Amino acid sequence: MRRVTVPGAHPYDVVIGPGARYELGALTTGVLDGAARAAVVHAAPLAGQAGAVVETLQTAGVAAEALVVPDGEAAKTAEVAAGLWEELGRLGLTRSDAVVGVGGGAVTDLAGFVAATWNRGVRVVQVPTSLLGMVDAAVGGKTGINTGAGKNLVGAFHPPVAVLADTDVLAGLPEAEYRSGLAEVVKCGFIADGAVLDALELDPTGRRDPADLIERAVQVKAAAVAADLHDTGVREFLNYGHTLGHAVERVEDFGWRHGEAVAVGLVFAAELAGQAGLLSRGEVERHHRLIAAMGLPTRYAGAWDRIQEVMRRDKKARGAALRFVVLDGIGNPTILSDPDPAWLDAAWAAVSEAA
Repeated sequence: MRRVTVPGAHPYDVVIGPGARYELGALTTGVLDGAARAAVVHAAPLAGQAGAVVETLQTAGVAAEALVVPDGEAAKTAEVAAGLWEELGRLGLTRSDAVVGVGGGAVTDLAGFVAATWNRGVRVVQVPTSLLGMVDAAVGGKTGINTGAGKNLVGAFHPPVAVLADTDVLAGLPEAEYRSGLAEVVKCGFIADGAVLDALELDPTGRRDPADLIERAVQVKAAAVAADLHDTGVREFLNYGHTLGHAVERVEDFGWRHGEAVAVGLVFAAELAGQAGLLSRGEVERHHRLIAAMGLPTRYAGAWDRIQEVMRRDKKARGAALRFVVLDGIGNPTILSDPDPAWLDAAWAAVSEAA
């Protein structure tokens, strides 16, 4: 079993490997010590896995109950969060109790947000069941829900007490969902760990050694979170590809998977850096080539005016100025603020399906 410790005021471990979710029972004499009750939040398709988590907790002496929420981004609404708060009240969940999120990134985002806001903060354990959740959403303590104005605009920083990334569940993950998670993995390669890029160029499926890719991606995120929990400095570099990516998700009413949208965003950001003279043409082409080999999209058909409008409402924007994470060479992220409109238009032309 691999373990990555996320440092900070309240350090926690990300446990990675086959059967990792079965370590939940042991947590009741560790980071969950004193918890008498637990709410296990999950979407309906994961009822079996959530039931196993409930059974593990009950065997360890914790009165656990499963709470079902909608699948995917439909879970991340104020209405669903409010419904969970009512359920936590019914269960009598106190400050010494816990929430457990079982599912993909949407469910762990929601579970973390509800835990952050119930009684001004109760403990949360994340049990991600998707590659995306394991390498990104469940780690780092960013929680949130969506609004009509954009994605994750309402949220809180609330680190989990543990993350259990059970790689056994990845075998049954649909290929499209697995590829979506790989977008966050390759992002970590571009901003910090060239070994990730080398591994994916040898095996674009990412199936040969998923535990190694997950560990490397989590290490990149852990380093950024340790240095900047509240996203005011280097942690912002984890948003590489996300400014355009989140806009695509919003414009498509979340019909695009997160990783698919981020993949196009990565290519866009590379093209933008190329326009700014920060990336060589070869480095830009490496983005195109590798992301396409991974089976992820590199182009998008949409209205540029609408995309720009949504990007200006992104939480990374500052006033009227757009801000993008770009690379000043592979492995060297930086911020490009208020870029030349001609650069933006050229980058868009490179990813537009009409190009």
